[in-house]
Amino acid sequence: MTTTAETTTPKGGGASSPIVEMRNIRVSFGGVHAVDDVSIDLRPGEVVGLVGGNGAGKSTLMKVLSGAQRPDSGEIRINGEPVSIMNPRDAKKYGIETIYQTLALADNLDAPGNLFLGRELTTSIGQINDSAMEDQTRKVMGRLNPNFKAFKKPVVSLSGGQRQAVAIARAIYFNARILIMDEPTAALGPGETAQVRNLIKQLKAEGIAIFLVSHDIHDVFDLSERISVMYHGRIVDTVNKSDVTTDEILGMIILGKAPGKLTEKDIAEIKG
Repeated sequence: MTTTAETTTPKGGGASSPIVEMRNIRVSFGGVHAVDDVSIDLRPGEVVGLVGGNGAGKSTLMKVLSGAQRPDSGEIRINGEPVSIMNPRDAKKYGIETIYQTLALADNLDAPGNLFLGRELTTSIGQINDSAMEDQTRKVMGRLNPNFKAFKKPVVSLSGGQRQAVAIARAIYFNARILIMDEPTAALGPGETAQVRNLIKQLKAEGIAIFLVSHDIHDVFDLSERISVMYHGRIVDTVNKSDVTTDEILGMIILGKAPGKLTEKDIAEIKG
């Protein structure tokens, strides 16, 4: 597969070493600490669920990694090396892509048109090479969703799950190794949600690292190895999924209490 994006080659880190490390990140808006001394990491082939209530700071933290928000202080390391991510172009250089809830697709274009939007393949005489773009789209979609056949339909006519597949295909074609997925199953039906979950599992199998930002606890438990919970701009705790219950995660989200600090009264309050 021919690609154009510049990526950083891992320096012998291996699967157990983080591909992303965010250390002591701080972001303030008018004196309000939206992100307050947050550290978090992510390994190749891992999904880390990032959860928290509205205003907890998770979106702002991910905007720092994606280059959409500059931090006031802190450090980002990619493959163990300190990097400067000042804008989305810098993020792409390090193989970081964001799949927003809105997907940012051009509804009037088909899947190949969206995959190569702004980076169209051309012939030797400079004309847009539609057949080459469709061929490459078929190859990358074949990895993600072999059942996808709607290569010539405007994406506005596709299902939510199919649209997610197009957005993900665009990211990984251009060498994304780190994906930030923002509410990937929001507003999808059960069948489409299952499609997207299968896509995420396929990405994991290919070694792509994913920050999964979600309000859906079921998604988080189904897909994540670890879960980081934010509360009022800080990380309450990062836990292995296998070590916690949904009640404990909800306790962190709602009350800001780490596992082991929840009382029976707290659990009763969470369950309403």
